[in-house]
Amino acid sequence: MSKKPRAASAFEIIVEKTLIVTRHGVAREITAEEALQQKIYQDAVAGKGMAQRQVVKWILKRDAWLQKHVPKASLPTITRRVSPDPDNADAALLLLGIAADNPRRAEFGKNRAQLLLEPWAVQAALRRRRGGHRLTDGERSGIRRCTKHPDGIRWPRGTVE
Repeated sequence: MSKKPRAASAFEIIVEKTLIVTRHGVAREITAEEALQQKIYQDAVAGKGMAQRQVVKWILKRDAWLQKHVPKASLPTITRRVSPDPDNADAALLLLGIAADNPRRAEFGKNRAQLLLEPWAVQAALRRRRGGHRLTDGERSGIRRCTKHPDGIRWPRGTVE
């Protein structure tokens, strides 16, 4: 027994029709179904609950299809490289103007550059400290020792200086 072809419903006939839509000055032809989907999407973005539920259903349906049909891409392996040489950042600090050579310690710099941090970089770092503990005397003296012109630093509130 052969089955009779099913007659299309009125809804299917309407949905298959095409419309001409002008968007951003460009006219294009879309199906009535696509126009309806765009309207539902706009309603969902506008906060209408029924439309949001419909869009969530579309998303779940799409995800299920992708799970079934699209092969899983292998994730790239992440290689971590740690340099045993602490000097490798010195050139970058000089190039970016974050640090400058320390002429008073030039004689100690046989194996490594002796650098001082620029005051603007120290100030930016101090400004980024949100909350946290107050700076200790040792921390303040370390900052002063490693800064090019430490007298120009504005210390955070609550720091005795």
